[in-house]
Amino acid sequence: MITESAAPPTLVVIRGNSASGKTTAAREVRRRYGRGCALLEQDQLRRIVLREHDSDDFAPVAPAFIATTARTALGLGYHVVLEGIMHAVRYGAALSRLIGEHPGPSHVYYLDVPFDETVRRHGGRDLAADVTAEQLREWYTARDLLGADGELVIAETSDLEQTVTTILHASGLARTAALTPCPRLCRRCAADPA
Repeated sequence: MITESAAPPTLVVIRGNSASGKTTAAREVRRRYGRGCALLEQDQLRRIVLREHDSDDFAPVAPAFIATTARTALGLGYHVVLEGIMHAVRYGAALSRLIGEHPGPSHVYYLDVPFDETVRRHGGRDLAADVTAEQLREWYTARDLLGADGELVIAETSDLEQTVTTILHASGLARTAALTPCPRLCRRCAADPA
């Protein structure tokens, strides 16, 4: 739990279309940071926990649930990396409220990858057997920005290393001490320090 003398934790929101690299980048940001950083993945919370479809046909529960989960982790003193497509039309209000109410720093990143490149990247994923290019087209929204103050657009030319480094440094997480740094204490990270 945050004490009065402790600085509020940091909220990092990473958004983008399917196959833009947001999940890989978010997982790597959290891995490099170490303990004390919660990773919240939209797909895990919406599809697995809630078993909710992402649709305009009904009022979804996922946006409020995801924002509440992030708010809880932040309130307990965890930095939060929240990632997902999180289309602005359905998630914008909940995310804007979350960002506006958070007393600590909030940083929003949008991975801007053109549709043809998302299809190319998607072809190399396990999910490619279940999700077609036509489905990707239905989900794709070009430059779906939240309009949050300081929202940083990361271009498709940014590779994973550049993207992760940008997020860690621009958010200030690179300058914040982890509860236990993963590379020193985690056997998996010690075996693969890259």
